[in-house]
Amino acid sequence: MVKYVYDFSEGNKDQKDLLGGKGANLAEMTRLGLPVPPGFTITTEACRTYMEQGDLPPELRVEVTMALRRLEDTLGRSLGDFYDPLLVSVRSGAKFSMPGMMETVLNIGLNDASVQGLTKFSGDERFAWDSYRRLIQMFGKTVLDIDGDKFAHALDTMKHARGVTADTDLTAADLQELVEHFKGIVRDESGREFPQHPREQLDLAITAVFNSWNTDRARLYRRRERIPNDLGTAVNVVTMVFGNLGTDSGTGVCFTRDPSTGKSGDYGDYLPNAQGEDVVAGIRNTLTLADFEQLDPASHGELRQAMRRLETHYRDLCDIEFTVERGKLWMLQTRVGKRTAGAAFRIATQLVDEHLITMDEALERVTGAQLSKLMFPQFDSASEGRVLLGTGMAASPGAAVGAAVFDSVTAQAWAAEGKDVILVRRETNPDDLGGMIAAVGVLTSRGGKTSHAAVVARGMGTTCVVGAEKLDVDVVKREIRVGKKVVKEGEVIAIDGSSGEVFLGSVPVVPSPVVRYLEEGLDAALALLPADDEETAELVRAVDRILTHADAVRRLRVHANADTAEDAHRARIWGAQGIGLCRTEHMFLGDRRVLIERLILAQEDAERHAALDALLPLQRADFIDILREMDGLPTTIRLIDPPLHEFLPDLTALSVKVALATERLANGADVDPAELERDKVLLAAVERMHEANPMLGLRGVRLGIVVPGLFALQIRAVAEAAAQRIKDGGRPHAEIMIPLAASVMELHLIRDEAEKILAEVAAAEGVELHIPIGAMIELPRAALTADRMAGVAEFFSFGTNDLTQTTWGFSRDDVEGAFFSEYTERGVISVSPFETIDRSGVGRLVRIAVEEGRSARPDLTLGVCGEHGGDPESVHFFHEVGLDYVSCSPFRVPVARLEAGRASVVTGGGDTR
Repeated sequence: MVKYVYDFSEGNKDQKDLLGGKGANLAEMTRLGLPVPPGFTITTEACRTYMEQGDLPPELRVEVTMALRRLEDTLGRSLGDFYDPLLVSVRSGAKFSMPGMMETVLNIGLNDASVQGLTKFSGDERFAWDSYRRLIQMFGKTVLDIDGDKFAHALDTMKHARGVTADTDLTAADLQELVEHFKGIVRDESGREFPQHPREQLDLAITAVFNSWNTDRARLYRRRERIPNDLGTAVNVVTMVFGNLGTDSGTGVCFTRDPSTGKSGDYGDYLPNAQGEDVVAGIRNTLTLADFEQLDPASHGELRQAMRRLETHYRDLCDIEFTVERGKLWMLQTRVGKRTAGAAFRIATQLVDEHLITMDEALERVTGAQLSKLMFPQFDSASEGRVLLGTGMAASPGAAVGAAVFDSVTAQAWAAEGKDVILVRRETNPDDLGGMIAAVGVLTSRGGKTSHAAVVARGMGTTCVVGAEKLDVDVVKREIRVGKKVVKEGEVIAIDGSSGEVFLGSVPVVPSPVVRYLEEGLDAALALLPADDEETAELVRAVDRILTHADAVRRLRVHANADTAEDAHRARIWGAQGIGLCRTEHMFLGDRRVLIERLILAQEDAERHAALDALLPLQRADFIDILREMDGLPTTIRLIDPPLHEFLPDLTALSVKVALATERLANGADVDPAELERDKVLLAAVERMHEANPMLGLRGVRLGIVVPGLFALQIRAVAEAAAQRIKDGGRPHAEIMIPLAASVMELHLIRDEAEKILAEVAAAEGVELHIPIGAMIELPRAALTADRMAGVAEFFSFGTNDLTQTTWGFSRDDVEGAFFSEYTERGVISVSPFETIDRSGVGRLVRIAVEEGRSARPDLTLGVCGEHGGDPESVHFFHEVGLDYVSCSPFRVPVARLEAGRASVVTGGGDTR
């Protein structure tokens, strides 16, 4: 029998797959003896069964009844009792935190009769009716799918009629009237009365939470965070405790360290006389924990003890929700808290220094994506002419500049047009998620560091400023008013998520301190910081410590894709241990393009030799410069691999030119007959070589075989460059890579030619040349015949860009903008296979080639040179399958270094061969 319901006393924090993150952590706090309101968790398995069958499993209803009765017996109260009612909340809780994406319903069990019992229990009629109106409002929106604005409008109308501005100013009579109005909205909008039976409320709320797993915003959030759609959510049924019982009650959210900076200490928000979602909704600006200490020293002291205990137990930053009911502290939730990229690095090293975690664990606590965020430019604090609009709370760091927009739909539409936008709201809610994803920054005039805007933006790594109270945000007029200054929609603003400052207009940016560290070293980067900027200094030192540790433990080497000496220099500074891909076709652009054109179109040997003679010294000089920069490190030079059309005149343009010149000549116009004749010969050659699909045509090794002398030129240039570097006292480690080979016979033909040339150059220059010759594996056939290819190739480098194109049958340039968004929406793919390696398809081809290639040649060197080499998730895969190195663009080298270290720690290190 499947067990669907667990009391809090039965679970623990390691059961997130079954109980969800919230349920597992409630169970863990219960085990620790912390003051958790009693309750039970309905498992994710129940949700998956519901999604498969379309109805709650019958066993679930029985188990819920049993758990509910145990809860009632423990508390001595019954759900919805007329005299002393037990009330419960119904909260979602998936394995992975999805803040604000799914549903919660509070005060389940209230009805027309039990509201009287709640009045007697609390001694506060106003509180009872306020709780009842909250239930109807949340139930109507969440369970019955009624537009929440209808309830909000009725509430605002009531406040306006009574001449008050805050909900707390409404009287018990006002709220009783509002309850009747809310019930009327339910009746009119849903066609049924608000359910009075407590168990019906509970069952409907449970179903609604299950349904919320598949709302548009939840699916959108999961796509962005790469959370699988088939996990399902757990449901937590928790005894209600009330923070809205007066000034000695309240609700709050806190962190054991600052999630924005990582600074040690107590951080959080507290709202007196408030309930449930009031803090995270950002509808009122909150008090600090220091204010809370002044209001209720005893509860604050108990909270601090619980915070320290939880951080020690979880050995990490903890995010905690709590409620105080008439001076009694209750812990409603804890989890390992989301944090900014900078905070992640600082906290990881702080916990090492506090002897709570090891350096290996610190490395696991940060990600390449977070390091990448720290490499983004920042605002130049020394720039002049900045117009400060106001200052809010720094919720998520970064420098964001964009057009102000006031709703999610506009943000998405403008972003789709290529515009940078900043989403400006009074406060955000889960329906704003699409706009938050599209925007480069988020700005709100309300809310604190634990508001919806702050939590979601921080999790996504989006720059965010909240609680900028001086900014009067008018979403109807679509403008910001600051005194007499008005900022209209579309005007450019800039927000600094590190200082909380909001500026009018664009602000210049400068390289981040982390980039300065990567380029100039730790001491130089620290010397450039202001003496009092210890926070940034701590960050730079933390990045250095963790990246240095990653380099010490990783097995994968990290190379760079670089085509020029400048790129090679930058790559080496940023920690590259070689060049994994030097694309020689990039050396033939610009003025040199005409020489390749002449070579390809040459009909006579004399023409071909003339073109080769002109190209050889240019190629040799290129390779000398690159080998000088990479002295002592492997430099893999790929022979030319362009689609042929890139080096030929455009067929249409040339056809038009010839046609117009022919017509003008026939009409007696002044046309050079010799030039026209050359263009006609050229046109005939271009037509002869024109391809319907150039990406699958005469390119790579095929071009080297069909065009005499082309590969020979490049091989000779590499050999002569290496010889020159040896004579100059250098240590060149050049490698030659044959592109797009699908047949071992192709490799034989090029290798035989290469060995002759290498021997000739070595003899002529009087040096020994050891230049390995390998193959770029970028076609499925090459991967599937790897054992034969390895008989000729001394190394493999997987070109995963083309391997993905040829495996999927996708043209990358065509499909990403054409239908990938719809494919993602429909669940065909969760992430672009060009962004992260497709493990089951392309990845399987890589695995086969690794295994069969090494079976034929045990010393076969294996690498990857597609941009997957810099993707964090893909780096872990390449570590698993046993590659020797990954290669990526120079900017991504630090990210690849970090992730290679993390991959080694996660798998226990060592060689996976």
